[in-house]
Amino acid sequence: MTVVDPDLIADAVFEKFRQLPARRKPQVRDNGVHEWVPLSGIVAAQDGTLTCLAVATGMKCLPASKIPQANGIGLHDWHAEILVLRAFNRFLLSACHQMLLNKSSELGILRYRTDEQRGPYNPQGTQDWEGQPFAIADDVRLYMYCSEAPCGDASMELTMATQEDASPWDAPVEAGEDATTTSADPSMPGRGFFSQLGIVRRKPARADAPPTLSKSCSDKMAIRQCTSILSSLTALFIHPGNAYIDVVVLPQSQHSVTGCQRSFSSEGRMSALKDKTWAGGYAFHPFHVETTAREFENSKRAVEAKSGTVGASNLAAAWNANGLNEGLIGGVLQGRRAFDIKGASSTSRRQMWTLARETASLLHSTERDLRASLSATSYADIKAGELSLPRRTVVDQVRSESLTGWAENTGDDSFALDSQ
Repeated sequence: MTVVDPDLIADAVFEKFRQLPARRKPQVRDNGVHEWVPLSGIVAAQDGTLTCLAVATGMKCLPASKIPQANGIGLHDWHAEILVLRAFNRFLLSACHQMLLNKSSELGILRYRTDEQRGPYNPQGTQDWEGQPFAIADDVRLYMYCSEAPCGDASMELTMATQEDASPWDAPVEAGEDATTTSADPSMPGRGFFSQLGIVRRKPARADAPPTLSKSCSDKMAIRQCTSILSSLTALFIHPGNAYIDVVVLPQSQHSVTGCQRSFSSEGRMSALKDKTWAGGYAFHPFHVETTAREFENSKRAVEAKSGTVGASNLAAAWNANGLNEGLIGGVLQGRRAFDIKGASSTSRRQMWTLARETASLLHSTERDLRASLSATSYADIKAGELSLPRRTVVDQVRSESLTGWAENTGDDSFALDSQ
């Protein structure tokens, strides 16, 4: 694999961010507070050319109590690292749609798979389905840039270093409790309990914030090393074989070698999955972590350097190379009421399902199984469908062997496309 300078990856992401409208970017508030925000991007390397395909900013997630109200409209998690994956999946699904309309695939990222590659498909109990009509081109390599260390396990050393006492915090034991039980959900803590490393964590938040069950970016990025970066819907159309991140680029100040190795590598908590392969084209593909000397202009560090008073932005932005350009607040489009159908992001479950169904309708009549899968009564039925079995098998094994303690964020999968 050709080595790509991580500074060039960062520059490609910065260039696209700077082209976003001013209303999508952190602001200076009326009281003089300068806002900061995390940034992430996906860059493809192909034929010696770097192309930024998706960019996102954001740092919030939906409280667990609000999940049942989301109805496929509101995003559960819009941390930049997660939102950029949603934006990239929207890019891929849009490219599939364009190819089926006899237009060239945007940027040459996708290719059709041959009948030989797809092989026979037996819907009666098969666990090896590889009938996706598309694949990411063989000569494409994917890079991910993050302006901040991913929250959760990969950033614990950095978080500890910012405390007055950087030594690990032991989990408090309340009177009458067993020594293995803590008062704050020990199976999935947030930012605290520093003595517990290598574990699944919730998104960190203020102590007075409503609780969430959204897993940390470290955990979600770790599992994507096995499931690929394809979502459950996109994976129905695109084979996962070449859909893995090769390199994650972090600023030098945000890279903990110890934390990243423990969180992501086959020498850390993912060790049980070393060299693991699964049916359906899935495998454990640990990414490399490299650093850049570049600093994002709206990172907390950069903003603090030029302004004494800073605050976190509540605005998120999502962009991709297929026309997505959105501002989000509270998981819905900026300016829309919470969970109003008109506020659904193009990256939301509901809008992605809509595009997937439209794309499937363009497939050849012999692709009836894929169309039938997307015609399910509810979103939950799609994810539980036969074609998604290989991906579910991967998810289940990773959670049982490496990411133990992973609690489902349930309550937003019973909706149908004809329900609002």
